[in-house]
Amino acid sequence: MKIPFDNSYFRLPAQMFTAQLPTPVNDPQIIATNDALATKLGIDISATDAVNIFAGNSIPEGAAPLAQAYAGHQFGNWNPQLGDGRAILLGEVIDADGIRRDIQLKGAGPTPFSRRGDGRAWLGPVMREYLVSEAMHAMGVPTTRALAAVTTGEPVYREEALPGAIITRVAQSHIRVGTFQFFAARGDIEALQALTDHVITRHYPEADGPAALLDLVIARYAKLIAKWMGLGFIHGVMNTDNVSIAGETIDYGPCAFMDDFHPDSVFSAIDQYGRYAYSNQPAIGAWNMAQFATALIPLMPDRDKAIEDFTAAVHRLPVTYEQAWLEVFGAKLGLSDPTEEDRTLIDDLLTLMTKDSADFTNVFAHMGQTTARDQFLDRDAFDAWDARRQARAAPDAAAMMANANPQIIPRNHRVEEAIIAGRGGDMAPFHALLAAVTQPYVYNADYARAPTTDERVTRTFCGT
Repeated sequence: MKIPFDNSYFRLPAQMFTAQLPTPVNDPQIIATNDALATKLGIDISATDAVNIFAGNSIPEGAAPLAQAYAGHQFGNWNPQLGDGRAILLGEVIDADGIRRDIQLKGAGPTPFSRRGDGRAWLGPVMREYLVSEAMHAMGVPTTRALAAVTTGEPVYREEALPGAIITRVAQSHIRVGTFQFFAARGDIEALQALTDHVITRHYPEADGPAALLDLVIARYAKLIAKWMGLGFIHGVMNTDNVSIAGETIDYGPCAFMDDFHPDSVFSAIDQYGRYAYSNQPAIGAWNMAQFATALIPLMPDRDKAIEDFTAAVHRLPVTYEQAWLEVFGAKLGLSDPTEEDRTLIDDLLTLMTKDSADFTNVFAHMGQTTARDQFLDRDAFDAWDARRQARAAPDAAAMMANANPQIIPRNHRVEEAIIAGRGGDMAPFHALLAAVTQPYVYNADYARAPTTDERVTRTFCGT
């Protein structure tokens, strides 16, 4: 399999990574491949050695395998050294759109950053990341993507023996806020400057220095979170090592989409105090950007002025987010040029949804139809609210809402069903669900159905 590598990260200072080969596995078998993405990357995914490349058993010509160094705040607690503990970057390619993309194996074995871990992934989280990341892409959310997934033929030991798997992940880069923190904390100004220059060249060529870079990253991150909120998506682990500098959704661990709406919803089993609850995501986004700003300060000639300017920049995130949120939810309701006054209309709907435990996705999927009221217990209250919405609706409201409101999401119970079947060797539910969630605006009665009480999944888990 030929991959047209051009590995810019490998040319950065050596302290930014460690060269690292994947650890071979016994009996890799393909679970899924993303043919359309492969074509865009200039890769012939049908090559006979593809399975061995995606398993880490064979290193393609031109690859420069490495594990990236980074640090991070995990649930607010500083960890000075994290890094790619179970992921190995094979290299980079320039896609058909001229955009540089990383190709990374996740679950490819231990690295110097594994912190006594096995460097492996078990099948369930690999299936979840494949499904959710491809669904997010189909819904227009900036995200890492799945190029392929394989089983390894080897067990992974967590609380029990589980089937091992590896996902091949594609991203604009895997550089994180924590990457900047790693070098700032060590006082390694040379590496910090080299990283900043690399990110500007790669992702933000319009930036003329760290201050402009900070502004652009903040704006992109604020808009990303607004998109999450518009889908009822809860990331679950918004640690700074899981915040992509490219503004993509990265690291689908205990993520989840809400069924019944409640602003304080938490699914992640490791988020015991709700730090990363649905409603907290915008504020945590600002907190994360404050950590990014702090990491950039050593590059500035006047520290006091940088602190003042960067504080003002971080305070602009809520303003950018609020405007993006209004645009996202305005489109979901078919509102023409939503204004601040429309915020009350949107908030009143969310209050009704909370009161009646209405299904987040289905409320919006039915918006503008007579069936929308069926999502509520207090239908008179909804009718009164909807009359207000119709008074503000754009002439093309139906088309706006059809484009803004997915009919199908990777519902937690469906993902869990696919994982359970996959553990038993049956991948048919996974492929059926993948086909549905990658056509999110096409109605499918089976996959649009909200879970019954017995089917609900209320906790999701990280693969480590």
